[in-house]
Amino acid sequence: MTRVFVCVLDGCGAGELPDAAAYGDVGADTLGHVLRRSGVQLPHLAALGLGEVVGLPLGAPSPEATYGRLAERGAGKDTTTGHWEMMGVVLERPFPTYPGGFPPEVMEPFARAVGRGALGNRPASGTRIIEELGDEHCATGKPIIYTSADSVFQIACHEEIVPVAELYRWCEAARGILTGPHAVGRVIARPFAGAPGHYVRTPRRRDYSLEPPGPTYLDLLHERGVPVVGVGKIGEIFVQRGVDVDDHTTDNTLGIAACTRHLQEMDRGLLFANLVDFDQAWGHRNDVDGFAGGLKAVDAAVAGWRRLLRPGDAMILCADHGVDPTTPSTDHSREYSPLMALGLRPGRYDGAQEDIGATAFALLTGEEPPLPGTVMA
Repeated sequence: MTRVFVCVLDGCGAGELPDAAAYGDVGADTLGHVLRRSGVQLPHLAALGLGEVVGLPLGAPSPEATYGRLAERGAGKDTTTGHWEMMGVVLERPFPTYPGGFPPEVMEPFARAVGRGALGNRPASGTRIIEELGDEHCATGKPIIYTSADSVFQIACHEEIVPVAELYRWCEAARGILTGPHAVGRVIARPFAGAPGHYVRTPRRRDYSLEPPGPTYLDLLHERGVPVVGVGKIGEIFVQRGVDVDDHTTDNTLGIAACTRHLQEMDRGLLFANLVDFDQAWGHRNDVDGFAGGLKAVDAAVAGWRRLLRPGDAMILCADHGVDPTTPSTDHSREYSPLMALGLRPGRYDGAQEDIGATAFALLTGEEPPLPGTVMA
């Protein structure tokens, strides 16, 4: 009863891609820079080949480990692009971004849909913009709209001013508006709470992604009756397509615990997890110490996950993009994904992001992958 466990360390890039200059990301190296800056000790990840991945003397990998870097071939450097590519959908064009804010053809129908105007409408840090505009939002009830270097339309509202259920409805309305040339990768609900001067975002974030434009390996597994369990925001990224169980955790601690529980309980299938805090809590805030602490928590979890693997199982740790907290930028970076795995062909492997889905599909079905990707097993 084969099981494949894919754990995405969201934002844990492994060095700039050859086209990083086109994205303004020359020199980005999320994992390498965090490890050099913090000196954090990660013995269990080192045993999976982390030192070989980042080019640091962290100790020799275990003989059974597979390690290397996976290139993102599609256009973009965001969560949706990276995860879709893992599952066989390679985008030729990036999602639209809005460095000057959203145009009237987006904002005017949105205002009509929610029955009021909006604040902000510019690229911003999520924590900073609620500090700047939170009081005005509480006084007027107008939602705070902001974006970033990524293709996102984010709506921030205080939970006591706009109930969370209402915020979710506004996001659904925005998702319906943001189509065609304005089809952003994600609409994101960003509820917050607290008093003036002490606003904090709450865990009730929700992402509204586009549907993948074609079949994914999750769809194909579902069609063949292979169970797929999504942990974190996997269900949202794929709009629940091909996901049989959506375990929607909101931080790394809950995500790690969910992965452990599913590895204890699952008999077969794909466990596909996203650990979001490297991106949302530390990368975007340039928090190197927090990032290093998160890696240490994953390192400890890996020791337990290895003990739960059964003969025939595979475990793959990877990333969807970078978000180097040591650079002045607080945005995503165009980087390789690290590859650290067990249960595949041991040794060095450098390939493409879609090899993850192709490998999972082949191991779980015994079939040749019909979508992009090379089998690593």
